[in-house]
Formats: sequence, C-alpha cells, structure tokens
Amino acid sequence: MCLQRDDLNMVMKVLQDDDGNGRLSPSAQCGLSSLSLDQTVAILRFLPVQSIIAFGLTCKRFWEIAEGDDLWAFICIREWGSQAVQSWPMLGKEKKEWKRVFRQMLMLKAGSWRKVEQGDVIPTARASHSLSTVAGKVTVFGGGCQGGRHLDDTWFASLPTGISQGIVWHQSSFGSPSGRFGQSCSVVDDSLVLFGGINDKGERQCDTWINRRVGGRNMHESPVWELLDIVTSPPPRGAHAGCFGGDGRVVIFGGIGTEGNRLGDTWVLDLEDLASTWHEVFTPISPPARSGHTMTWIGGRRMILFGGRGTRFEVLNDVWLLDMEGSSAYWVELRPCELHPVNDRPTARAGHSATLIFGGRILIFGGEDARRSRKGDVWVLDPRAGAQVGYGSSCMTSFSQKSLSEDKLAPRFWKKLKQWGQLPTRRSFHGACALESGHSILVFGGMVDGELFPGATGLGFDAEMHMLQLVP
Repeated sequence: MCLQRDDLNMVMKVLQDDDGNGRLSPSAQCGLSSLSLDQTVAILRFLPVQSIIAFGLTCKRFWEIAEGDDLWAFICIREWGSQAVQSWPMLGKEKKEWKRVFRQMLMLKAGSWRKVEQGDVIPTARASHSLSTVAGKVTVFGGGCQGGRHLDDTWFASLPTGISQGIVWHQSSFGSPSGRFGQSCSVVDDSLVLFGGINDKGERQCDTWINRRVGGRNMHESPVWELLDIVTSPPPRGAHAGCFGGDGRVVIFGGIGTEGNRLGDTWVLDLEDLASTWHEVFTPISPPARSGHTMTWIGGRRMILFGGRGTRFEVLNDVWLLDMEGSSAYWVELRPCELHPVNDRPTARAGHSATLIFGGRILIFGGEDARRSRKGDVWVLDPRAGAQVGYGSSCMTSFSQKSLSEDKLAPRFWKKLKQWGQLPTRRSFHGACALESGHSILVFGGMVDGELFPGATGLGFDAEMHMLQLVP
C-alpha cells in the first residue's frame, strides 16, 4: 500500500516522541493506536531498527506487530540486500525466522574457508596485483612475482555461483597497461579504472587506464584496456589506495612517490567530466601520509581508509572516513564508541585487504606488521558504529546504543570473526573481492611464508584462490 501524507507525518511524530530511553511517549502511542494494522506496518517499514524495537516495548499489541515475520523479512532485505539474504546459509531452516536471520546477519560470528579449484591454466603466482569483480566476472591484472619482476597480464573468469564450484581462467589476448605492481584498480559500473603503480625498475607511474568491456557477456571476448588522455594527473606513485567514489568517480589517496617519500594527498577523477582531469581535494585535516593502506567505498560518496605504513615506517591501524556528499569534502577519523573497548580492534598492519560486504560493512583480512610478519586474522568493521573524532562524541549510526545493546542488536565498530574450514596461509599484499551477494569474498595470491625450494624456506608468492563465506 502507498503511504499518505498523514501517515508520513505520523512517522515524524513517532521519531520525535521517542523519549531517548527506547520507549515511546503516551502521545505517540495514542496516535499510532488510531491507525490500522496495514498502516502501522507500512510506517514501521520506514523506521530504523531501534525505533521498531522501541515501538514493540510499548504494549502487548505493539509487540505483536513489531515481531511480525513479514515485517522482519522486509527489514532484512532493506538492510542487507536481497542477494545477501537469499544466499544466507541458515535461510529456510525454521518458520517465523526473519528476526533471527536479521540478528545473525548483524552479529556475524564466523567465516568458513574453502580452496577454489582453478583448472589447469592459472595466473602466475603474484602479489600487489589487482583483483576485481565486475558483472559476474573476476579479473586479475599485473602485480609482482618471483625475482622482483613485474607482470602485465590480464586474466578473467566467471564468478563461482556455488560454494563448491571452481573457476576457469582466460587470459586476455589484447594489449594491457605496461607491467607494474602496487597500482590501484577501481570498479566503476561495468568498467575498471587503473592508476599508477611501480615497475621492476622502481619507476613510479601516473597513467590512467580504463577497461570498458569487462562486463561483456561473452567469456571468450577479451577485455580491452584503453589509455585515457588525461589533462592533469596526480604525481607518479605506487602502493597507494583507490576506490569508487560514487557517481562515476574514482578517488585515490597516498602512496610512495618518486623519491621514496610517502604521500598524503587526495585526488578525484570524474569519468562523467568531458575534461578528463584529476582534481586534488583539499580538506581541513586528512590522514597522515602512508602506503600499503586500503580505501573502500561504503555507499553514496563516502569511503573508508584503514591502516598502512607511515612516514617513519611504522604500521598503522587507524580508520578514516572521507565524506564527499556535500559541497565540500572532508576527512574525519573514526574510533569505537565508548560502549565498546578500545583495545578490541585489529593490530596495526599494511598490505591487508578491505572488502565491502553486505550491510555496508568492511571485511579486513591478512596483512603484515612492522616486522613484516604476515597475518591471517579476519575482522569486520562497521562504520555506522564509529565516533567521529573532533566532531563530537556521537556515533555515525542512528542506533540507540542503550536500548539496542540490551536487545543485542547494537552494531559493533570492530568484530573479530572465528574461522573454519580450509584456512589459507597467512599472507600480505594479496587481492580480495566480494561476490555480488556480499556474503562471500575471494582471495587470490599474495606474499606467504613457505618453502622456496627443498631445504630452504622464506618469503614466496602464492597462486591459490580461496573463498570465505560468512556464516552465523
């Protein structure tokens, strides 16, 4: 049913009459009591979860409405997306399950690993490469391999549709950007946009390439790279981070410059701008200069930066939000709200992966510490539960921390996941990307500790692919 203006006014009334302690005032209760069941449910569908819970605490009738299975089925799809919900492993186990499914998907506890079979022809073992998913395909480009050599090959395959399915790689037969590692490669609609990187002579690059044919349906049609004619480019660099910035934009930050110096600048490229030029973004404050960090788009024109290696070669574990929604962009550091312990967070690292999963959350895997010891832990970051440092103590989320923590439905800024199944070797500078549902990620390559040849161990390059499926 469609909501009328009076119903929408009632939504505003409900939001305004929450007394701050997770309960509705008597005036709000009286107003809602005059509505029909269909009208009430239609209003609840517009409200944040904490307001639905507050509504249900008011009286028995409201509790029965707030516990409705159809309502929570709608909320699950609204919050997590239909693909993530339909692929959730516990779906269909019980009747009247939707609130339980919502709780499971919010309070993620574990991930189940398996090794993905790749067939007879696979990409060379590598690290600091690009791994992306576009329109049902997974692609690999470039990276560094044994002996410090760069790679300039492009590979693509259909995404596995099932937890036990393997993949078959195809190598592009068309030209690619020159060999490099440590480049950024961002997904923009059905295209890939590549910038910068370092070749095996140590030369930093500042060219911009686009691949517009990755989303083609024919698996035997090789993706084609095109060098963009850019008017103004950022200074040459590698080991920077970049991601989609919303509305046809690509954003990069930091990296290692031509003199070996770590950079702390922010640049944006608008592909819808016919001028085809990068613009530097100036903000009142910004993250310290670094390399080996990650940037992840979380929706709209907002991105999250995590970790990396700073100017004194120290490794970092700070979290920053870049918000470009308004007329002027700004960076702000995020930290856990006081409700959660500050030490409950991943240790400092560089060369990790940060992948967007369902619900606007980010999955962090692997990396290396200051001693270059590789990691294999898995963390989930929920930016909604972060407090903006210097912008007051309020959290990004509109969740009422008091009422929702009592119901165990409060989001957590950081959460470490348990790991089951065929765990991959600890690694750094690997590639990672999400399946379209956002409930599984693929990991390929990276630097690992292992046997280089019989009797000798050390740092090596990996060519295995692993899938991590998020489970209750």
